[in-house]
Amino acid sequence: MDIAWEKRVAEAWATVEEYDDRGEEFRKIIDALVEELPEGSAVAPFERACAFDSTGHSDRAVPLYREALERGLDGYRRRRTLIQLSSSLRNIGRPEEGVALLTPELDAPSDELDDAVRATLALCLAGLGREREGLALVLGALAPHLPRYQRSMGNYARELTER
Repeated sequence: MDIAWEKRVAEAWATVEEYDDRGEEFRKIIDALVEELPEGSAVAPFERACAFDSTGHSDRAVPLYREALERGLDGYRRRRTLIQLSSSLRNIGRPEEGVALLTPELDAPSDELDDAVRATLALCLAGLGREREGLALVLGALAPHLPRYQRSMGNYARELTER
């Protein structure tokens, strides 16, 4: 990926809050940047999906996230895609698909997105009426960040799912 292009995309995303709720202008900016990518790029549908998702169109983001994955999106963007696709699926009433996508990520190599995986999975579980499991995930993710009570919170998280 071109570093200058990545920088321009990051700069565009830094302005997303400056656009109206419909997000049409923002999506045009992302579309223009995406047009610079090579034919068949997996990043192109990913960026478009993010733009739709961030402007309240989860339904339009889902097929684009899937396309990005089908095109072989990998690394950090792949994991972001799984998180964001799961969230979008939950938003459109399909949380079970989000659970199926994110559950394997609990065993994936650790990175800075671990807590986002757990938080999004917790929301999907709650959407299925499995709030205790979701709360256990959130407590387990939160515990290491606490200045005290890490062990207690970790134990409470485990107890929620053992009952």
